[in-house]
Amino acid sequence: MKVKGLRWWVLGLILLVTTINYLDRGTLNYMWYTKKTVTMEVDGEQVVTKVPTGIALDLGIVDASLSEKEAEDQQKSIYAIINIVFLACYGISQLVSGKIYDKIGTRKGFVMSVIIWGAADALASLARGFKSLCFFRGMLGLGEAGPWPGTTKSNAEWFPQKQRALAQGLFGAAASVGSILAPIIISMLFLAFGWQTTFIAVGCLGLIWIIPWLIVNKKGPREHPWITEKEREYILSGQPEAKITTDKGKSWGELLSKKKNYSVILGRLFLDPIWWMFVAWLPIYLMQVHDLDIKQVAATAWVPYLGAAIGSIIGGWMSGRLIKAGYSVNFSRKFTMLIGASVILAAVISILFVTNIYVIITLMAFVLGAYQFTMTNIQTIPGDLHYGKSIGSLAGLGGLAAVIGTISCMFLVPVITQGGNWSLFFVMLAMLVPLSLISIFVCAPKLEHEV
Repeated sequence: MKVKGLRWWVLGLILLVTTINYLDRGTLNYMWYTKKTVTMEVDGEQVVTKVPTGIALDLGIVDASLSEKEAEDQQKSIYAIINIVFLACYGISQLVSGKIYDKIGTRKGFVMSVIIWGAADALASLARGFKSLCFFRGMLGLGEAGPWPGTTKSNAEWFPQKQRALAQGLFGAAASVGSILAPIIISMLFLAFGWQTTFIAVGCLGLIWIIPWLIVNKKGPREHPWITEKEREYILSGQPEAKITTDKGKSWGELLSKKKNYSVILGRLFLDPIWWMFVAWLPIYLMQVHDLDIKQVAATAWVPYLGAAIGSIIGGWMSGRLIKAGYSVNFSRKFTMLIGASVILAAVISILFVTNIYVIITLMAFVLGAYQFTMTNIQTIPGDLHYGKSIGSLAGLGGLAAVIGTISCMFLVPVITQGGNWSLFFVMLAMLVPLSLISIFVCAPKLEHEV
């Protein structure tokens, strides 16, 4: 049996599990501490009010006797700690997963990651307090990090260089689709069945995905029995690394000794926190600043991620289009990054000067759309600088740096938003953008493979 466009089937399965990945990580974000609208009888009259609800209160992690403002500040501090535990494990996994995927391949690597994170999310239904919840979220982080270096490696294997940014863009779009669906699906499940059932239902999705993955992704493009000769030739002829007969992966020490690799490491150290700040804090921002209940959050929180999905695809398409038009990889990637970074900066700064929730949500869509427009191209740099067995390792180092930057920002959020003023939050995001672009342009004056 021969399958036309087999590389797109492989990528399609990665996109599906990436969407599931973001549903899994979104479970806590939308069930942690939120509000629901209830109708109460007061002095014989029906009064509609919003009351706090969520895991933090159900497990007694947040003191229910505190005033609403005090409870909001307390839950932010505890929530930040839980997310830092997740991110610390995620960062360790990013580093280790890159090496593991380089060693055992993407087929087995994805299976390993999905089993760990799917089980972690389902088992979170057994949490009984702060410590057990931290444990399960840490376990989730260990599993969920793998697809990022894994997808960079898979795209380098299955796509010619000119299509890699598009493939990476579709991958970023799938993460955005997961973030679009998360507030809707998780909120519906939470309101209908409670948080324990929601954890179990979402956690099992990835485990089911393993079955088609093992069936379709049998081998790489060189040896896969289903690939057509035309597609095999198209893929391999467009890969500079296909000309390399001996491919010994570089050690972390060798990668860290080269200045050009810090374009990935520092670029992601500064830019990635923008994405994570929205993923972690958007529901709480909408609740605290704009007094939205869980249904209203579900109705609005997906919009910025729609922008992210569009930006991710366009960013990948644009650099690929420039390469196809005859421009160098170096120019195509950097020109695209520069456009994206400019839009991020303009949109973040604009948020500081508006109060209308619909305008703010629209500006956030531009922020995340431009972020993915830029990040799609940053994530292709490991494949632009290195060959096969070093790509996952450098992507893993970049992922670890991204987590370090995000943890640093995560520590700051409860402090700079105390009392409900989020202006410094957006100032912090704006400062990260030029730092990322300067790092990339200075560390890698030219994006090209070593001879």
